[in-house]
Amino acid sequence: MMYFSQVVMSLIFITVSLLSSLVLADSDEYKSKLYTNENFETEVVKNNHFVMFFAPWCTFCKRLHPTWEELAEMLNEDETSQVTIARVDCTVSRELCSEHDVTGYPTLLFYLKGKTVGVKFRGTRDLPSLTTFINIQLGSDREVSEEEVGESEQKPEVTSGLVELTEDTFHKHVSQGHHFVKFYAPWCGHCQRLAPTWDLLAKEFEKERSVTVAKVDCTQHRPVCQSFTVKSYPTLLWIHNGKMVDTYKGPRGIDDLKDYVTSKINYNWKQDEEKNDSLTETEKEDSGSEKLSVLEITGETFDSSIERGFTLVKFYAPWCGHCKQLAPTWEELAKKSFPTIDVTIAKVDCTLEVNKELCNVQEVDGFPTIFLYRNGKKISEYNGSRSLDDLVEFINSNFHDEL
Repeated sequence: MMYFSQVVMSLIFITVSLLSSLVLADSDEYKSKLYTNENFETEVVKNNHFVMFFAPWCTFCKRLHPTWEELAEMLNEDETSQVTIARVDCTVSRELCSEHDVTGYPTLLFYLKGKTVGVKFRGTRDLPSLTTFINIQLGSDREVSEEEVGESEQKPEVTSGLVELTEDTFHKHVSQGHHFVKFYAPWCGHCQRLAPTWDLLAKEFEKERSVTVAKVDCTQHRPVCQSFTVKSYPTLLWIHNGKMVDTYKGPRGIDDLKDYVTSKINYNWKQDEEKNDSLTETEKEDSGSEKLSVLEITGETFDSSIERGFTLVKFYAPWCGHCKQLAPTWEELAKKSFPTIDVTIAKVDCTLEVNKELCNVQEVDGFPTIFLYRNGKKISEYNGSRSLDDLVEFINSNFHDEL
């Protein structure tokens, strides 16, 4: 009997050790802070907080998890961040969740520093929407003086070559010529690290009359940033005669940025415009004939693929019978002409590893799932007949609804 008891105790010890190691291993994947009944009230007042109240069994919580941790990695890893991303397990801290009126999962609440009453997030649970919400909350306690209002009606402020644009000055300023614009948020750590380099870049090109180096604070001038579908910070756009022609995604060292600006200044933009003007109507139609096949999108190309115009996306699995039946119709739809609508027909294979997170974030819960996006935002899900005529009608009706 004594031997049996020793064996049982050994097994219990091994089991506890394994569970402990699993908990430790699991905690490594979390960048968000875990708060409980014991530490929530003392921690949440120390900084601005965005908190997810969740239950481990909740499907929507599981879908949000990678996005929430991406947000946490962006903000919690930076010592200068003005926001802490946290989470509360309501199956463990029931009393805390009850006190904060959590009645469904996930519930996302934003707490300003020093406050214990949160503001509920009610938007789409994607990274752009979450960061926009943070911007709004961080700007909500800032009062605008009469002096500042008067300044917004003046010309753009220029400091050592760097042009600071506002909602009132932006469109007029960029309507002619070349402009390299940084869209940023003051709380963003990456933006703060780029700031001195961006100032230096502006000074380098201060006397270059053909280009301006500028910046826009998206927490103060949201409509400007929304019009260019800015989804993350910093976003660096090259604007030519009022139109966005390129997004800079290279290294952010001063030499790399200088080389980029120089190459854009020296590019023969006039030749491109003349070439486009010289095309006959037939040639213009022919030049678009390459866009007949369905656009294959991945998790890496998704945001850039849907950022302009209308995009109808089919999320599918190759083994799915209904997806196979829809495939030829989808190809025909891509060949359809929509003279007055800028529309792209696309597809995402949700079985590919590179796309699994994307399909989770987009809340794809069956195949095929068809979503319509306009300028980067999901506006509708298609649940009708999968005939060519009905799909065409769906696109046309949504276009007219937007007018």
